[in-house]
Amino acid sequence: MSKPRSPKSSVAESLSAKLRRGDVMAAGCPSRPILKHLTSRWGVLVLIALQSGTLRFSDLRRQIGGVSERMLAQTLQWLEGDGMVHRRAFNTVPPHVEYSLTPIGVEAAEKVRGLVDWLELSLPRILEKAASTD
Repeated sequence: MSKPRSPKSSVAESLSAKLRRGDVMAAGCPSRPILKHLTSRWGVLVLIALQSGTLRFSDLRRQIGGVSERMLAQTLQWLEGDGMVHRRAFNTVPPHVEYSLTPIGVEAAEKVRGLVDWLELSLPRILEKAASTD
């Protein structure tokens, strides 16, 4: 028969369980950096661009107007590190690298696509409201 747990140990267990699951409102939540990467200006646009399929770095840069080479490279590294993007490098001269969404990246892209679609449809109302508050 197991020994009854003290209230202190059950609180500690529930806190550790909560941290494993994630609590985005908590400062130390491990989901915060991932959320930052997914919802950054360039992160959102990279995910949406890769929904159409595998792209080379130069193709991504052409599709995402205004992104610098440095910011695109950094964003791709973050998303790759988070498991959202797969990077495939070919041993050729000049270097040939392709990027695609992982299965979890496809899920994330669908979510941010919904936000962007809503924004595009709501933009006239948002701009109107913004203009009336100026």
